[in-house]
Amino acid sequence: MKIKKIEVKNERLLFAILLIALFIIFILYYNFVFSEVFARNSFANQMIEIADQNENPIFSVQRILLYSSANAIDNSDDLSLKDMSILQYTDISIYIDNLGTISDLTNENTVRELYIDNINIKTNSDMGNQLLNYKNPLNFGKYENLQLAENGRIDFNIVNTNSENENHDYSTPTFYTDCSNPISLGYINKDILTNYAATQDSNTVSFNGKVLQEANINLDDIGYNLSFRINIVNNLGQKFIYNMSLDVDLNDANGGVYNGYIYKGKNTSGREYQFFKEM
Repeated sequence: MKIKKIEVKNERLLFAILLIALFIIFILYYNFVFSEVFARNSFANQMIEIADQNENPIFSVQRILLYSSANAIDNSDDLSLKDMSILQYTDISIYIDNLGTISDLTNENTVRELYIDNINIKTNSDMGNQLLNYKNPLNFGKYENLQLAENGRIDFNIVNTNSENENHDYSTPTFYTDCSNPISLGYINKDILTNYAATQDSNTVSFNGKVLQEANINLDDIGYNLSFRINIVNNLGQKFIYNMSLDVDLNDANGGVYNGYIYKGKNTSGREYQFFKEM
């Protein structure tokens, strides 16, 4: 059998078609094979780099203090204790360790910017109206009326030297660049009970945690979980974040906040309390 020879009248056109076909095959291979492998390797390398960067944390949570109590606001015109609003509050102090990895103060372990965002409060019931904001640390353990954080964010003024805060004015969010003072916050659950009046056989009210028992408020109903994100930018412009989650139980075997107040302190350690360095 005689095989016919294929004759190409336009070799240039055939060559161009072959080049186009090869180019299309290459594009398809790149999109479906090479790019996927490259993306996986790039992601893996990035995760390794992030892990290496966070192996020795610059900032970590060192200690957390919680002081919980309650108060009654008398709204009656004659201060007769016949129209009161019951609230519960918790003062929070968070101490930051910046000397665990670097023993001296440098641009890497000092703070240029500090703010708190992603605030979320989950209560065990729908009783009251909750908020979190900065609280003057000089009033720690004392009731202070607080307002809702503007735009859901708390921005701290960074103090570099004692002379910058020589009047010790902590009325606005204040934090020292060397982390020598705690992050001070206040939680309030307002209007847990309104129009509360003192009983007929009593003309006094306890203006502390005891008022919750006097008003028959179940502590389990006003327990809560508080979560927020602490953002730190150091003096090198590097950003560190920590997602704080606090389960606040107002009860204990001894009566909890019904005794007037409850104070809890926790020294923290472990990787779960380390700030994460963003890339």
